[in-house]
Amino acid sequence: MELLDVLTELARSGTLGPVANGATLDTVAQALGEPFEVVIGKRRSWPRLFAYGDLEINVCSCKKIILVCLQTWRDVVDLPAGLLGRETFPGQPKYADVTEGLDRAGLLWQPCEPLTFGTQRSIQVPSSSVNFTFEIPEGEDPLLNIVSIPPCPHDCPASSQIQATP
Repeated sequence: MELLDVLTELARSGTLGPVANGATLDTVAQALGEPFEVVIGKRRSWPRLFAYGDLEINVCSCKKIILVCLQTWRDVVDLPAGLLGRETFPGQPKYADVTEGLDRAGLLWQPCEPLTFGTQRSIQVPSSSVNFTFEIPEGEDPLLNIVSIPPCPHDCPASSQIQATP
């Protein structure tokens, strides 16, 4: 399996194995092991960012995943071994390769105008709302920077009780 296969399946289903918006952190951790928590600053408030290599998940205080991003801007993309049976893939796929892969899979895609500006181009697969954002280095082909599943709004029972821990 190659990274383009992973990206195509993500675009088709809006999920990456057990990782999906609305899934619980416990469910994902059971399948993939404990993620690394990314602590920003001194306070640990909700929502929190967790990572499995280059696969990042934002988690609400109710422990539901509310945003999924796959960083592809590095030379090597690192994913949890339990997810695909392989941990690393060459990163930075080119725009033409990604769009050709989506076309071959029969997935319709369209430009995402709100996220296309300056040296950035973005496309979206309407059926899953998965977004592909590319960086355009000067004089080069656009390179895939990040793939994201749009945020998952939900009725959070803990939203009125969001807490920060020291």
